[in-house]
Amino acid sequence: MKADPVAQLTLLDVQTADAKADQLRHQLANLPELARIAELTAERTELDNATRDVRIKVDDLSVEQRQVDAEVEQVKARRTRDQQRLEAGQVTKPADIERMQHEMVSLERRIAKLEDDELEVMQQVEDAQAELTELTARVTNIDVELESLAKSRDEKAGVLEQQLADQVSDRTGLIADMPAELLALYERLRAAKGGVGAAMLRARRCEGCMLTLDNAELAQIKQKPADEVLRCEECQRILIRTDESGL
Repeated sequence: MKADPVAQLTLLDVQTADAKADQLRHQLANLPELARIAELTAERTELDNATRDVRIKVDDLSVEQRQVDAEVEQVKARRTRDQQRLEAGQVTKPADIERMQHEMVSLERRIAKLEDDELEVMQQVEDAQAELTELTARVTNIDVELESLAKSRDEKAGVLEQQLADQVSDRTGLIADMPAELLALYERLRAAKGGVGAAMLRARRCEGCMLTLDNAELAQIKQKPADEVLRCEECQRILIRTDESGL
């Protein structure tokens, strides 16, 4: 392949622009905030699930507490009615009096049991509510940190994106007059060679694979015309001759 020596030298500038653009894209994709945001987002999802479960638990216990409260009041009301009947002398037969007295003893035991249950449920509600409050606070703290991280991410990304846009613009200008065949070869090699499609021959060494060329290879290169597009024998990248090549 033949290409103007100036175009070949320009290809080094294109490679430099592409390398800088790749670095900027890498930085954009690996902002430290991104990893922390992903970690916090996953943690928040877990907290959301836990919060939902605890909220359901609080609701269920609250219903249970209301039921126990209602039952306590119902049994107390019955005890009060029986007590009032006895005190008012509405029950006169000894057998009925004895039966009601036994019933009131049973009601007292029932009330004591229900009040114990009531206290237990109240404690469970209190514990569940405390857990819900803690989970809600953790979610709030995560949201505050996420907001801060997003702001930092956006600020850094904005700077990097502008720098990337500048690199892309510079590259566009560099390749405007680039021979299509040379550019196509460079693009293919860049895709296959880890982002480096063209390298300088500097001090008898290929800057692409960092291997020093032997004397026989250098002798062959010296004989090639200036517009000949060279390829490194080892890495196959486009090899650009400059005043630093050591030929």
